[in-house]
Amino acid sequence: MTLAPPDLAVVAAYLVGMTLFGVWFTRSQRDLRTYFVGDRNVGWFMVLISIVATETSAVTFLSVPGLGFKPDGGNLTFLQLAFGYVVGRVLVAWVLLPQYMSGDLFSAYEVLRKRFGPGVQRVASGLFLLTRTVADGLRLFLTALLLQYVDLGRFVGVEWGVGPAIVTVGAVTIVYTYLGGMKAVIWTDLIQFVIKVAGAALAGVFVLRLLPGGWDQFLSAGDAAGKFKLIEPAFDATVAFNIWAGVIGGAVFSMASHGADQLMVQRYLCARSLGQARLALVLSGFTVLVQFLLFLLVGVGMFVLMQAGLFDEAVGRKPDEVFGLFIVSRLPTGVAGVLVAAVLAAAMSTLSSSLNSSANAVVTDFYRPLRPHHSEGWYVLLSRVMTAGWGVAQMGVAFAAYRLNEDKSVVERVLAVAGFTTGLLLGLFLLGSLKRPPRSGPALVGMVCGFAAVLAAWLPSVAPVLAEPPAPVLAWPWFAPLGAGTTVLVALVVDRLWPQLAKSE
Repeated sequence: MTLAPPDLAVVAAYLVGMTLFGVWFTRSQRDLRTYFVGDRNVGWFMVLISIVATETSAVTFLSVPGLGFKPDGGNLTFLQLAFGYVVGRVLVAWVLLPQYMSGDLFSAYEVLRKRFGPGVQRVASGLFLLTRTVADGLRLFLTALLLQYVDLGRFVGVEWGVGPAIVTVGAVTIVYTYLGGMKAVIWTDLIQFVIKVAGAALAGVFVLRLLPGGWDQFLSAGDAAGKFKLIEPAFDATVAFNIWAGVIGGAVFSMASHGADQLMVQRYLCARSLGQARLALVLSGFTVLVQFLLFLLVGVGMFVLMQAGLFDEAVGRKPDEVFGLFIVSRLPTGVAGVLVAAVLAAAMSTLSSSLNSSANAVVTDFYRPLRPHHSEGWYVLLSRVMTAGWGVAQMGVAFAAYRLNEDKSVVERVLAVAGFTTGLLLGLFLLGSLKRPPRSGPALVGMVCGFAAVLAAWLPSVAPVLAEPPAPVLAWPWFAPLGAGTTVLVALVVDRLWPQLAKSE
């Protein structure tokens, strides 16, 4: 099953256009300030769009509709997390954001260097690099699941599949990020945001057009199947989508992902002022909530189509694959090409941001403090080399995910990986925001204990005992609160005991 030539032409034009965009911005990359933070001259609206485009990856575009589509239990309860996301961003905007905007910083982890010293800075930055590589490699893999149906190989005479798709998306993203730096990332984020929102809206329109009863059939069939359930009030620590995990777990997760992750903090550092960065961050929470609702409703629509016998290809398929199948099998020529370009836009906006932020972390947190006397041109060149290196690493993760071929929803895997580590980083930043933060030693001890606590909660869900996998101890939205809380509590206790421990030695 492949796209028609006009659709392939749309996709190919998009890939070429993004590459040329990076070439256009190459001439303005004269130092690290322009390469990493856009010369700190980006307006709030562009910062807002970049935040939303970065977190709305191919995982959101392909996997979230699958949560609405699921024949068994799919509904709108995923939105409960988005409620928590709004709360978390408001807290970040007033608690953590002033720390980032008070100096000439390039990396979020430079704040930790000031509060705790270089050791904590490097540990936090290293954890960020590991998390980014794994999570964004999974995003790249999900994009390739769709692109395998788009036989671009016919243009160059090669056999097409998931592997070549991973290489194609990864290579194009590396090229325009390598050349254009942060300004290329932000402007392509704008283009990609428009493409993917328009693509999702188009998909929704065509779902309704394919249903004989249109909107009325969508509402009646979806309601009969329980697809519009929004709130799950029952508390269960092992269930990801209830109001408690959504508001509490989602808020702490959002504080961690948007307050302690270089990927997002780098966007605030591009803003012209604290006020503009704060406005962009808070509004991004509401924008993401609306996007999630749109993607979930598209998924519900595909379920109604299947139930009506109008989308038989979806029967027995993994939820992550269904939207891609709908695009290539049910949308008319031209529209299908736009939707595939929208998926690529969703993937590449996140991946390009990730590559630029990862290169930033290596140069700012590890290399430049040890080698401070090189020229700005040398640092920019090294940053570009690091951009390419992390791109290759993410492609390696995508290939590994393809080999594993697990059944679990990719969006849940990505969020679990992020929740596993970002809570630990949030704990460090919360400690650093105290008037009298603990010493670096206790802070690292707290971080290690936080890691151990989350690991103990996570392992039962991935490590089968004998033939039966054990029940999970904790659902992934609680990973960030557990990691952050343990890190803070243990660090404060150990810091109080630190003089006695030092004397006993």
